[in-house]
Amino acid sequence: MNDTPSRLPLNRTAILLLVLALAVIWFVPLGWRHLLPSDEGRYAEMAREMFVTGDWITPRYNGYKYFEKPPLQTWANALTFAAFGIGEWQARLYTALAGFAGVLLIGFTGARVFNAAAGVFGALVLATSPYWNLMGHFNTLDMGLSFWMELTLCALLLAQRPGLPRNQARLWMWLCWAAMGLAVLSKGLVGVILPGAVLVLYTLVSRDWALWRRLCIVSGIVVFLAVVLPWFVLVQDRNPEFFNFFFIVQQFRRYLTPEQNRPGAFYYFVPVLLVGFLPWLSVAAQSLRHALRLPRQPNGFSPVLVMVVWTAFIFLFFSASHSKLLSYTLPIAPPIALMIGLYLPLVPRESFRRHLLGYAVFLVAAAIGALWLSRLGDARNPNELYRAFQVWVEAAIAVAFVLTLVALWLVRGPSRGNAANGNRGAGIGAAAVAFGTAWLLLGTIAGTGHDVFGRLSSGAPLAPAVKAELAKLPPDTPFYSVGVLDHTLPFYVDHTMIMVEHPDELAFGVSVEPQKWVPTIDEWVRRWKADRYALALMSPQRYEQFAAQGLPMRVVARDLRRVVVEKPY
Repeated sequence: MNDTPSRLPLNRTAILLLVLALAVIWFVPLGWRHLLPSDEGRYAEMAREMFVTGDWITPRYNGYKYFEKPPLQTWANALTFAAFGIGEWQARLYTALAGFAGVLLIGFTGARVFNAAAGVFGALVLATSPYWNLMGHFNTLDMGLSFWMELTLCALLLAQRPGLPRNQARLWMWLCWAAMGLAVLSKGLVGVILPGAVLVLYTLVSRDWALWRRLCIVSGIVVFLAVVLPWFVLVQDRNPEFFNFFFIVQQFRRYLTPEQNRPGAFYYFVPVLLVGFLPWLSVAAQSLRHALRLPRQPNGFSPVLVMVVWTAFIFLFFSASHSKLLSYTLPIAPPIALMIGLYLPLVPRESFRRHLLGYAVFLVAAAIGALWLSRLGDARNPNELYRAFQVWVEAAIAVAFVLTLVALWLVRGPSRGNAANGNRGAGIGAAAVAFGTAWLLLGTIAGTGHDVFGRLSSGAPLAPAVKAELAKLPPDTPFYSVGVLDHTLPFYVDHTMIMVEHPDELAFGVSVEPQKWVPTIDEWVRRWKADRYALALMSPQRYEQFAAQGLPMRVVARDLRRVVVEKPY
């Protein structure tokens, strides 16, 4: 259905070896970094609490009911803890699996809906784009949501292939509906609202009304509800306050109002995508033009137009939201990668050589710019941390530069303008792999080096001393969190904390279980003086204030951001 070379740019053995190499690079570093606040610590701690309490219906965070998001990722992480123990790589495993599976899925879909070359190049682009690669190694909900939404999209495209037996098309559509259900269980109504809106907009633009007869709507809704309803029914039955908070407050007010304090201009996600697809920006515009010129399938369905509508609508949807985070537009990364993958085999050698030369110059400029890191620093992140991080960044850039030179060497020689399309795709295949690997390793090395900051922000170095002290005390010893919610320390010390004065994002949990917190500092001081045994977490500034007041405290552990104290006994 297009002029993209259909021949594999690499032989099957080479592709298998690349998948294995990608798996090593993708999964091995998962435990090389400490968990970062707030998302990584929050979702790891929620899973730890679910695992140790055995309550798989009511999610809790720091001991308080937490209904901001559905539980699919918490379930997955808790099961990972049950299978492999509690730890950092275990907390990131589900996210990493979702990202890795997304790469394989876009390759499979591209090969089946278009041709083998499109599948291979699409998977290569997705795996090596910083947006997908970095988010695949960060324990947050958006990668899981993005994978299930990608499966929704890909299953739809696979189901609409012309000539597909009816029973196979039905199975693909049932998978599409099930994937939407799992997307809802990942992050809420966006998992069904966004794909549904895309489908409506596609049919309005394309006038492909016949598509609706092939969606298996009745049986599909049954599949969707079978996936979604059980948890929602059970959690509402156990927690009557769930419905209003989850659907009204979190799903609608979060999008329509700025109360989450995550503002951003309408163009907020433009630089996110520019940086996120930086290695392939020079062919992005040509890729879109090429995709829009592709004809429809014989049955009237246009998979490319679906991908374009998917990308444009989701981008605009989140751009219009009053609550913005970098990861919100991640679900559009797979179709963007596949559209680039459709065009990449058509790029002439000379054009691809210029592409590589431009990035070689960019990497030299980045190496010079990274020297500025040695001049940064503040009270929370001292200068020595930036200087240590600079070493990692420069090493990452150096590796990327060398591999870019390798790609230039692989694409050497005169352009074969009259060669067959298959030869043209094969000609840049190895060079594209080398260049993609450059950016994959750049993100992996620099991301690993960021742990010079992550180790401090996680509070993990304090955990051994705190856990040793907890082991000496009765199991019911209160552990207070005074005026601050630490997102990572509870995970590292294997202990929840009682919120004092400032509930932070646990305000809902505090409102339905007010007996579990201490509303004022004065009340906490009275409790502290009356407790036989107690621990407390606070900021260094707060500790200095209490020490000046003569409050009885013994420091158990401290760093630049937090102090853990014990009631002397």
